[in-house]
Amino acid sequence: MELSGRFQLGLILLAGCVLVICQSATTHKHGHSHAETGERLEDGSYAPRDAHHMDGGEHHSEFDHEAILGSVKEAEEFDKLSPEESKRRLALLVVKMDLNSDGFVDRHELKAWILRSFKSLLEEESADRFQDVDLNEDDVVSWDEYYIETYGMDNEDDEDGEKVAPTDPHKEEEKKLIADDKEMFSAADANKDGKLDPTEFVQFISPEEFPEMFSVVLKQTLRNKDTNNDGKIDFQEYVAEQSRGHDKEWLLTEKDRFDNDYDKDGDGYLNGNEILSWILPSNEEVAEEEVSHLFASADDDHDDRLSHHEIIDKYDIFVGSEATDYGDHLQNIHHFEDEL
Repeated sequence: MELSGRFQLGLILLAGCVLVICQSATTHKHGHSHAETGERLEDGSYAPRDAHHMDGGEHHSEFDHEAILGSVKEAEEFDKLSPEESKRRLALLVVKMDLNSDGFVDRHELKAWILRSFKSLLEEESADRFQDVDLNEDDVVSWDEYYIETYGMDNEDDEDGEKVAPTDPHKEEEKKLIADDKEMFSAADANKDGKLDPTEFVQFISPEEFPEMFSVVLKQTLRNKDTNNDGKIDFQEYVAEQSRGHDKEWLLTEKDRFDNDYDKDGDGYLNGNEILSWILPSNEEVAEEEVSHLFASADDDHDDRLSHHEIIDKYDIFVGSEATDYGDHLQNIHHFEDEL
């Protein structure tokens, strides 16, 4: 009997997936989905570190691994390790997590470790970006270097030798982004020498992580969101363009969030710190949620603490390995089969 065209196509694609698994035995390319520094969400707020942990309803274990290892590069390296080697290295980390050396990692110890990892991830991301932007490799970044590398133009007024059309909405939006970047660059330039060293640069690209940059974040948020220039954000300004295409239920949910999560004094507006609590993510909250997630996955005896054995036994959840990467490929195939 002749196979249907759809079934034949399915077999071809399935064979391709199997080939990918075979090739991955020697070349693992695990797509890590951490939040980029300075990434913004639809409403203009800064993305929290776990923005892609549950992306599209699908759990991405890469975030868990990075939250424990404190490095995207190390997490990618663990993807290539055997389960035995992954367990061996994790065992060394567990001893460091166990601050009071009682044989267990409690919630406070795990949260402290994750917050430490977030700081390491930030430093790693910043160092990589600094290397890209420092075009003349003099260990400082000028505004011109950042502008050329980021926007691909030598001059702020023209692109490809042509004057930017003032009526082009895309160009106007880009000009606003450039103006905001330049203002943030100047704020991060603590010694006012017109250049950013590595310490200043990390504050520039991740202002949401540094209290000394919050005043500029607030200023820019008001400039971009406060359409009636009264120095505060009302609900209409809060939802702004987001409301387009959303239904009444979405608006009610956002109104509840506006009233109960952000408008602490109940005056119907967001002011000062209320705006910052909306715009800036909380690493403390992200870390607490990650602790809850890891405990739910690994605390088998439900004693509200993780023994060294419980953590090492669930190495695939905490740090991953070659076997985890292989398992992810198998999951992709099973998902594909279900769709056929």
